[in-house]
Amino acid sequence: MNFWGLILKLTGWKVNISAPRRDKCVICVAPHTSNWDFILGLLAYYSIGRKANFLMKKFWFFFPLNFLLKSLGGIPVYPKGSGGNLSQQIINRFNNQSYLNLAVTPEGTRSATSEWRTGFLHIAVEAHVPVQLGIIDYKHKSIEICEEVMPTGNIEEDLRNVKYFYSHHMDAALYPEKFKL
Repeated sequence: MNFWGLILKLTGWKVNISAPRRDKCVICVAPHTSNWDFILGLLAYYSIGRKANFLMKKFWFFFPLNFLLKSLGGIPVYPKGSGGNLSQQIINRFNNQSYLNLAVTPEGTRSATSEWRTGFLHIAVEAHVPVQLGIIDYKHKSIEICEEVMPTGNIEEDLRNVKYFYSHHMDAALYPEKFKL
């Protein structure tokens, strides 16, 4: 057991990541109702010897924090209207990097919303990579990534299927009242 796994074990968390190791994939993580989701997810992925990338507002990439965030896999996201299509930028990264496991939260916010963003599905389709479905379950103190799907390109149908998967985990969030489908 490595340092990351020891931290989780000492705090009572279990890690069950049985989805296959991929050089390239999108990791969909829901429900997302707390900043702790990021820390727990990162620890879990590191505990099994994998590195995940994540998107974070450019605002946080200031000196010296930018070095830490980038070393942890952070990818800065610029404000809307600052030029460029984020999905296309990420697709380009998938095409140009040998390893990219991108963790995303489709809700796009820690507040309650049923309007999930679909960029992760567009990215997976265009980059020809699978989507692994992750859950940080506070009720059972478990972090899981056990399911993997290959999006069909029918974004509405794919999103319905992803939401159906998460419908079985409505009480997993730290703040269940903020988790909406």
